Amino acid sequence: MNFASAVVDWYHANRRDLPWRRDGFTAWGTLVSEFMLQQTPVTRVIPRLEEWLTRWPTPADLAAVPPGEAVRAWQSLGYPRRALWLHACAVAITERHDGVVPDDVHELLALPGIGDYTARAVAVFAYGDRHPVVDTNIRRVIARAVDGQGEPGPPAKRDLAAMEALLPKDRPAAAAFNAGMMELGALVCIARNPRCDDCPLSEECRWRQAGYPDYEGPRKAVQKKFEGSDRQVRGLIMAELRASHIPVTAEEIDGVWPDAAQRDRALSGLIADGLAVRTSGGYTLP
Repeated sequence: MNFASAVVDWYHANRRDLPWRRDGFTAWGTLVSEFMLQQTPVTRVIPRLEEWLTRWPTPADLAAVPPGEAVRAWQSLGYPRRALWLHACAVAITERHDGVVPDDVHELLALPGIGDYTARAVAVFAYGDRHPVVDTNIRRVIARAVDGQGEPGPPAKRDLAAMEALLPKDRPAAAAFNAGMMELGALVCIARNPRCDDCPLSEECRWRQAGYPDYEGPRKAVQKKFEGSDRQVRGLIMAELRASHIPVTAEEIDGVWPDAAQRDRALSGLIADGLAVRTSGGYTLP
């Protein structure tokens, strides 16, 4: 059994029942889920996704409301600029594509907030097209099983070529392989304490064959601690704005964080990012 067949067979036997994998799930739902899944765990995404698609089942439904409503509904998913990009994306789909999510990668890339990964993921998982899809989990599986390294290096253009080299020619098999590689990295070939005995690639994994050597290549920069960071202060201010349908006063903003300089810096950043708007009565969502 070759590499791709092993992954596809394992995936069909072990895949999780997730909303975006069910029959009849829409291309718009796939697009929304991909925005939400960026840097957010699946368990936190599922309830928000279901709420969004109940409230805004089509791009036109979301485009018809102010962007601040998207930011408010984003709640605790983190990185709320994704909500603004998703709203802008809904507007563009409504205006340029008659409310239908395009299936072409180049047209998807032309939409606001969509990069290489999301464009290919929508084309593959919503429409069944054949493209390599690469996320962190896939990069880790390839680094270990193919390259014999314990970790992938920083993202690079060669990642798509590496996935393309493994991708089956058959479109349904290619889609299942993309999903299977993601699932394998999420459930088995995890970053710490990988479950190698349960892996369908265990016999041919070059990292395992080499005795699990330590990774000595370049690494991504370590994210700064959240507690006490500007990110935390931004989140506290955003919570105030989401909780109110009238302007939040400057005095109320002052109460969310004791360090005035850091608080002002966080608020200025939110305004610059379009996540907060200064009004005569204080501050609101856009």
